[in-house]
Amino acid sequence: MGKPKSGVYVAVILAMVFWGFSFVAFKFAIQSFRPITIVFFRLLVSIVFLFSFALAFKRLNKIKRKDQKWFLLLALVEPFFYFLGEAYGLTMVTATVGAVIISTIPLIVPFAAYYLFKEKLTPMNYLGLFISFGGVLLVVLTRSGGLAADWKGILLMFVAVLSAVSYTMVVKILANDYTPITITAYQSSYGLLMFIPLFLIFEVPKLDFSLVTGQSLLAVTYLGVFGSGICFILITIGIRELGAARANIFGNLIPVVTAIVSFFLLKEAMPFMKILGIFIVILGLLLSQISSLRVKPRWGREAVRHIPNA
Repeated sequence: MGKPKSGVYVAVILAMVFWGFSFVAFKFAIQSFRPITIVFFRLLVSIVFLFSFALAFKRLNKIKRKDQKWFLLLALVEPFFYFLGEAYGLTMVTATVGAVIISTIPLIVPFAAYYLFKEKLTPMNYLGLFISFGGVLLVVLTRSGGLAADWKGILLMFVAVLSAVSYTMVVKILANDYTPITITAYQSSYGLLMFIPLFLIFEVPKLDFSLVTGQSLLAVTYLGVFGSGICFILITIGIRELGAARANIFGNLIPVVTAIVSFFLLKEAMPFMKILGIFIVILGLLLSQISSLRVKPRWGREAVRHIPNA
């Protein structure tokens, strides 16, 4: 396997930064909209953005009939189950606590990637991963060592975590045959179709447009364009170029970004322990990337490296 290009790392890091902002954006959106309404409009915005971009630059692939089942499964785990867990979970926990739970994804992905694709992490990869997660804990723990949050909210956030792990595995299957924007566009489209019944039954009767503000509209637009559009394109590139486990290690950046943005926009506290945690997260990420993944392809598929139709 050749050495990954630095641009791939930039792409993955940008995805995590944008996702870090999305937890704060949700807190602004929830002031005017109910959770499923946020998800519905978020997906609608992302679909318009993605298909417009893909058609303009001729980056949209036609889906093969044999792969339809994978796209349906992709949409079922993310956005459907993922956004249900995240959207309702974030109504019960703070943005930072939600982000740290999501950051456990890199701890689970390597086991799934090893079982399905025989990806192996080196000891240095594991060391960096656990050091990084230790930094994440410092970012969110209180001085007394407690982590105050509703257990129902925590459970819902872990539904999102398991959905994201499943999403990563399915993307790895599709990534060699389709452009990242194709995967993301159809994923969002199928996901929107799954949310329409819930939106019509539970949300439309309770819509109150008098509560809508410019701030909440901007937040939903951000969630659609970045959180459900650009982020998924960038992480798909990362999964293809770095492998599922290695790309997801960067997920530990999400709570760091969320903690910083929450400090400025939501006025959450930023004590010394959080600042120390941020530096430890970065140190762990650097250590995790020192040694390369050894990937043994399965199903005759090559390691996810090249960008099709580039």
